[in-house]
Amino acid sequence: MAHDDVTPAPGRSPAATFPDEDPTDQLTVGRRIRARRLEQGLSLRELAQALDRAPSQLSVIENGRRELRLGELRRIAAVLEVEVADLLRPEPPTRRAALEIALERAQAGALYQGLDLPELPVRRSLSDAAIETILGLHEELRRLHEERAATPEEARRVNGQLREEQSRSGNYSPELEATARELLDRIDHAGGPLSHRKVSLLAGELGFTLHSVPDLPHSTRSITDAETMRIYLPLERGGADPRITVLQAIAAHVLGEQEPADYGELLRQRVEVNYLASALLLPEEGAAEFLRAAKAQRELSVEDLRDEFAVSYEMAAHRFTNLVTRHLDIPVHFLKTHSSGAILKAYQNDEVRFPTDALGAVEGQVVCRWWSARQVFMSEDRMSPYCQYTDKPGGTYWCTSHIESGQGGEYSISVGTRFEHTRWFRGRETTRRFASSCPDPTCCRRPRPELAERWQGSAWPVARLHASLLAAMPSGTFTGVDRVAMLEFLDRHAPQQQ
Repeated sequence: MAHDDVTPAPGRSPAATFPDEDPTDQLTVGRRIRARRLEQGLSLRELAQALDRAPSQLSVIENGRRELRLGELRRIAAVLEVEVADLLRPEPPTRRAALEIALERAQAGALYQGLDLPELPVRRSLSDAAIETILGLHEELRRLHEERAATPEEARRVNGQLREEQSRSGNYSPELEATARELLDRIDHAGGPLSHRKVSLLAGELGFTLHSVPDLPHSTRSITDAETMRIYLPLERGGADPRITVLQAIAAHVLGEQEPADYGELLRQRVEVNYLASALLLPEEGAAEFLRAAKAQRELSVEDLRDEFAVSYEMAAHRFTNLVTRHLDIPVHFLKTHSSGAILKAYQNDEVRFPTDALGAVEGQVVCRWWSARQVFMSEDRMSPYCQYTDKPGGTYWCTSHIESGQGGEYSISVGTRFEHTRWFRGRETTRRFASSCPDPTCCRRPRPELAERWQGSAWPVARLHASLLAAMPSGTFTGVDRVAMLEFLDRHAPQQQ
């Protein structure tokens, strides 16, 4: 999903040495020394004399610009009649001190240094209001820089971090599974598919009322009014399952999600919300039991899980990856691939090698044309499951793929595993088999030499370049949401005050 509070390291005691501390801690300690000196009615010169120091040396210490050793800190504490632990407390002694520390830190940062401005001395003549104004301007500059930096590359970087965490955990979250069980117990759900009525009961159990409206802003899937405990839903939205929309809104409420501070937090919240929603629609106990029975029959399939719990193929595939490693000890990988070959989502804990860019990002990269995720688009049979074996540089993998349609066109949903685990899956008898040597460019990224020579200098395509490739991410913490339209909507639908 970060706090700005500064807390001591676990087990730290006042007897610890101080020179290795972060300079920001030195700054706070210096301000605490100054505050205590003023409380004692001592001038800088008087304290310096008591310590047998030059006033200039003490001034450097109070301004946090010199490291203090433990012996020096003890001497200062003794003269000021205060415990060493009090001088090491992390919070600033006064509001003025907090402002001064914040200004010092801002000026020492890369953003201020990059502005090529002269250093602003922090003197008594500099009012609190002036410091607050400077800090406000600095914060706005920081926000604008971060917004400009939130490019698609930043989004892919954050996605990469989340994907690594999911791989290490087997894409399983015991905390979210426990939360799902608690919620389902509240409506006495005995198992099986979660009906529309049960979803409505769960919303009511949590104090929500559901309202389908014709004017929900197009940039939103739902809007929750936490003040009146209303969840607003679209009347119709392209055949989307309304259960998912409601459960995602409920999940955000239950998890206590706040307005995200950055794009990374936004993505993490979406992962958690989607996980909890799918754990409600496909409860762990029932889904795991269903999968264990299918494994015993050597008939594991995403299609059966989809049909058993009446959900979309994509959600069934996601849930399959949540549970199959945890409960059946089968490592798997997942791909959502656009018909153009570009990866939209990816996950693996079976060591399959996805295509990546130089920074390790997977999203947006093009899948090898010989993989199941691409070959499925060549199949004329869209009703039957598509399965194939692929010999890849890291070994042989079996994969099953299915095509679904969305606003962006057609895309394939693929789930696969290493050859040695194929015996548990339906479709293992397929005779389709391809070889892929990607990322070797001679595999499928370069045309045949005779074709390249035949059309050398004669082909000039006009690329369909998406403007989003050159633009920063949409502004605002709820990326892509029209905030004005959202707030106007809430104001328009708020119950009239009596």
